[in-house]
Amino acid sequence: MLPIEPILPELLAALAASPAVVLEAPPGAGKTTRVPLALLDAPWLGGQKIVMLEPRRLAARAAAARMAFMLGERAGETVGYRVRRDTQVSARTRIEVVTEGVLTRMLQDDAGLDGVGLVIFDEYHERSLVADTGLALTLASVELLRPDLRILVMSATLDGVAVAQLLGNAPVVRSEGRSFPVETRHRPVPDRVHLEAHVARVVREALASDHGSVLVFLPGAGEIRRVEALLRDDLPRDVSLHPLHGMLPAGAQDAAIAPSATGRRKVVLATSIAETSLTIEGITVVVDAGWMRVPRFSSRTGMTRLDTVRVSRASADQRRGRAGRLAPGVTYRCWSAADDMALAPYSRAEILDADLAPLALDIAAAGFVDPVALRWLDAPPAAAFARARDLLTLLGALDGDGRLTVHGRALAALVAHPRLGHLLVRAKEMGEASVARAAALVALLEDRDPLRSSSGPPPADITLRLDAIEGSRGHHVSRDIGTELDRAGVARLRQAAADWRRRIGVSRVTTDRAADVGLLLALAYPERVAQRRGVPGRFLLRSGRGASLPVHDALAHVEWIVAAVVDDSGADGRIMLAAAIDLACLQAHAAEQIVVTDEVLWNDETRSVTARRRTTLGALVLADKPIVEPRAGEVRAALEQGIARAGVGALPWSDSAARLRSRLAFLHTLDSTWPDVSDEALLSQLGTWLGPRLDGIRRLDDLSRVDLAGALTELLPWDRRRALDELAPERIDVPSGSHIAIDYADPTAPVLPVRLQEVFGLSTTPCIGGGRVPLVMHLLSPAYRPVQVTRDLASFWKTGYFDVRKDLRGRYPKHQWPEDPVGAVAVRGTKR
Repeated sequence: MLPIEPILPELLAALAASPAVVLEAPPGAGKTTRVPLALLDAPWLGGQKIVMLEPRRLAARAAAARMAFMLGERAGETVGYRVRRDTQVSARTRIEVVTEGVLTRMLQDDAGLDGVGLVIFDEYHERSLVADTGLALTLASVELLRPDLRILVMSATLDGVAVAQLLGNAPVVRSEGRSFPVETRHRPVPDRVHLEAHVARVVREALASDHGSVLVFLPGAGEIRRVEALLRDDLPRDVSLHPLHGMLPAGAQDAAIAPSATGRRKVVLATSIAETSLTIEGITVVVDAGWMRVPRFSSRTGMTRLDTVRVSRASADQRRGRAGRLAPGVTYRCWSAADDMALAPYSRAEILDADLAPLALDIAAAGFVDPVALRWLDAPPAAAFARARDLLTLLGALDGDGRLTVHGRALAALVAHPRLGHLLVRAKEMGEASVARAAALVALLEDRDPLRSSSGPPPADITLRLDAIEGSRGHHVSRDIGTELDRAGVARLRQAAADWRRRIGVSRVTTDRAADVGLLLALAYPERVAQRRGVPGRFLLRSGRGASLPVHDALAHVEWIVAAVVDDSGADGRIMLAAAIDLACLQAHAAEQIVVTDEVLWNDETRSVTARRRTTLGALVLADKPIVEPRAGEVRAALEQGIARAGVGALPWSDSAARLRSRLAFLHTLDSTWPDVSDEALLSQLGTWLGPRLDGIRRLDDLSRVDLAGALTELLPWDRRRALDELAPERIDVPSGSHIAIDYADPTAPVLPVRLQEVFGLSTTPCIGGGRVPLVMHLLSPAYRPVQVTRDLASFWKTGYFDVRKDLRGRYPKHQWPEDPVGAVAVRGTKR
């Protein structure tokens, strides 16, 4: 009896009384295959269907096949499944196991899920984006259309209380499960030893020390291939070796999980695909490398990178439990006991780190503009969702209000990433030949690269892969570029391309007169059109992100490319797959997105105005040419900006202009109704006093042609211009007959520098400003050296003059120094 059996009556009762239930059951309890069958005849189901969502295609097919076997049937009768490119259902089917957005598509087509009485979310602890989206939309269906629809969330390691709260405080049913004891042995990776070599060594140890088959957990398909190569010729004769990952054909996956023949054992090299849902017969030993590969989407760059991270405590326990499902077992952990204590409790939900463009398209297709209208265990991050909406708007799938367009509905119907759906739909508009090539591209971009190289990354040119898929020179590709071509992978890609052609409604395979490969890629990745930045291998993407290729790669020397796959790490992301694109083709394709801008700007280095016409596509400059005759107003505005940045002091002030500015500053201190000519004030009204005189000038040095004094005069109305000379004269007459310039450098204390002899006979200090401001008199010797500073000339004549006279008579005996300076006649020179 399966461990889940004792709690089935409690589960049936809970679902009869509540629209939503959470079931917690450990791996191996039998919940995936036993629960749907036990609920099939529940009265509240009323003969309706059960739809169960599985996070992986392999698990969905295996679960459906196992349940059908338990009923003595084949898949497609009472129990069927719907996965991508593979459907086994019939009119008799009551239980449908679905995956990869199939549930989401069902909800988009029929929000009420007519004919469905129960939706089961299996292995919800994996927190896939598909499961979170499906649950959010199903909850909305219950609230808005189907209050009778039941929801069952099944989980092995997730905190069921949090899920129960999301479901409206749903009851939680728990199964204790059953597992055999599993011994844990730590085998940390030694220093300077590659992970794959260490794992292969531990597998050999397990085969020699323990009984049963071995399940090995590795981060990804690359590590699986390398460990497979290390073990292939070094295993006991009774042991077979099987890889297991999502990119394998269904037959290879089935062979990996099938029971071994009597007297034989197997080693299964798997990714995290084997953590849950699957029971691999005969496994009593687990070797866990301790790492997993997860996608990390950057809302800043709009690109996803694959990070290799430590497994969580929950994942490690799940993996360990695989060794004790059928008998006592052993787990070898390739990390230390100390590292074991530091594992994070749970893996992060995919929704927190994923590219949310598929989610944004899915909920828009279901009629929701904003994800806040739905219920989530973890809400989609705002920045990533905004980036997703921006992409969908750029692709034409959403309108300005975030609602689905006609084109968006076509993309949603394809159940592909919106980028790839857009590529297929637009290619169909170009003709059948372009669709055939687009279908091959989509197959390539969704799958693993069929080119491999032992000496480094294979060439980035995606057309080399297309040649192999399209058969034009596939048998030559490997020899021409020195790489290994995965023939089985190419066959798989050809089948996938054929499936996409059928789904888009095109049967012909010809690629004659097909659209350029670079153009097709630009349809899917418009922001990844890239321009070479001078040196070979360095590129700037339209988004503004840097990217690079090895210098020896042929595409490193191409001027324009489209980077389809970029490893978003480091200062410049590493381009993995790309294609060249012709600039003329790009301009024709992106004509509506190309911006032509006349830039008339100030250049600090040349201290001049530069005028250029720039043709840009995002951050890329398609053309940059000088403008021979820019608009006068734009030049003037740029020049004013340059003057403002350089400061008023940088203007070529002539002596007369500087004196006029000082006189105006003096008058402003007397009466604020006179114009303010401080640096700040002049800059703030630059366009008023100087702007009209800037026509034809583009360099700061050429401002010497401008009459700054005349420009300042423009600040004065006519009546003030007449009053200027009266209140702040430029010069003043003294008794000697000289016309002496007044120094207004200090506007609060104007200075009259004059030789002492030239003011004999002047009894009082001269005043300006309508007689309100006495001048500061700098009395000078015949050699123009200061001998006295005074604002009270009368007092000086009475007191200070005689001491000054005594000194000056000795130094300048040829000059007159009268005893009565007020009664004396002013002179300019020596005695006559």
